[in-house]
Amino acid sequence: MTAVATWNVLHRVHAENHAGEMLDRWPAEADRITGVTAEIVAMTEQVIALQEVSGDQLAALRAALPGGRTTHLLRYPRTPEPRRIPTQLDDRAEHLVLLLDGPGEVVAEAAGDGPAVLLGDFNADRTVVAAGLGPDCTVTALPAGAGPTRPREPGAPKSQWIDHVVVRGGLAGRDAAVRDVHGLSDHNPVRAVVG
Repeated sequence: MTAVATWNVLHRVHAENHAGEMLDRWPAEADRITGVTAEIVAMTEQVIALQEVSGDQLAALRAALPGGRTTHLLRYPRTPEPRRIPTQLDDRAEHLVLLLDGPGEVVAEAAGDGPAVLLGDFNADRTVVAAGLGPDCTVTALPAGAGPTRPREPGAPKSQWIDHVVVRGGLAGRDAAVRDVHGLSDHNPVRAVVG
C-alpha cells in the first residue's frame, strides 16, 4: 500500500490574472510560499504530485524538503505572463513536480495495461473523468461530506471536486480525503491509499 496525494498549489500569475480571492488573503507571495512549503513538508504521503508550481515555490521547496525525497520536474512549455498587474514572482516558470520518498526514476514509455496511478487537477468532476478514461481506470471516490478540492462560491456552475486519484491495472484506491489548507491555494490537497 502506498499513500499518495495531489495538490494544485496555484501559480501566482494565474491568481493575479484572474483576480482570485487568494490575492486578498495572501497579498505577499513570499508569505504564501512559506505556508505552502510548510504544508508540503508536513505531508506524509510517499508520492506527492504538485501542479502549478512557480519557480519561486520550487526554490522554497528544494531548500526545505528533507533528505531522502526524490524530486522529478516537468517544466510547462509556456511561462505565465502577467496581464493585469505586475507579478511578485522572481521566477515565473511553471512546473509539475513529483515528490517521492526514496529513489525513483523517470520512465519514458507508457505503462501499457499494467498498474498505474494518475494524480492531478483534471478540471472535471469524477463522472466526467471516469467516462473519459474508460472502464480500465477507477477514479477514487471521496467520502460523503468531503470538503471541496476546488472551493468556489455557492451556486457556481462548475464542480468543486475536480482533483482526483485514478488507479488502473488491478490497483484500488481507498481512504481518500481532502485536507482544507485554508486558502493557501484555490485548491485543497487530495490524498488516498493505493495498492
